[in-house]
Amino acid sequence: MQVLGPKGPLLYAGTDERTWAVHQIHLAAQILDNPGGGLVFATQTMGQVRAALLSSDEERWEKVVDLLMKAEEHAVRRELEPARRQLELAEAALTA
Repeated sequence: MQVLGPKGPLLYAGTDERTWAVHQIHLAAQILDNPGGGLVFATQTMGQVRAALLSSDEERWEKVVDLLMKAEEHAVRRELEPARRQLELAEAALTA
C-alpha cells in the first residue's frame, strides 16, 4: 500500500479561489429570500467566503471582504435589496 497524502474534499471544490468565491456569492444572492432557511444559508455562505478571503490574502481582498460584511449586516436586518446590491458589488470586485 502506498500512502501519498491526505485525502478528502478538494479545496474550493477543485477550482481556484476566485472562481469558488464568485460562485458562492452568486448562490448567496439567489437564496437570500428563500423560505425555509435561505437567509441563514446565505449569511453563512457570505461569512465562509469572507473568512476564506481573509485567510488567503487580507490586503488583496479587503474591498470584497468589506462588501461581504455590509451584505451580511443588511441580510440579518432583512434588508434584502441592499444586501443583494452589496453581493453584486463584491462579485464584480472579484471578477475585475
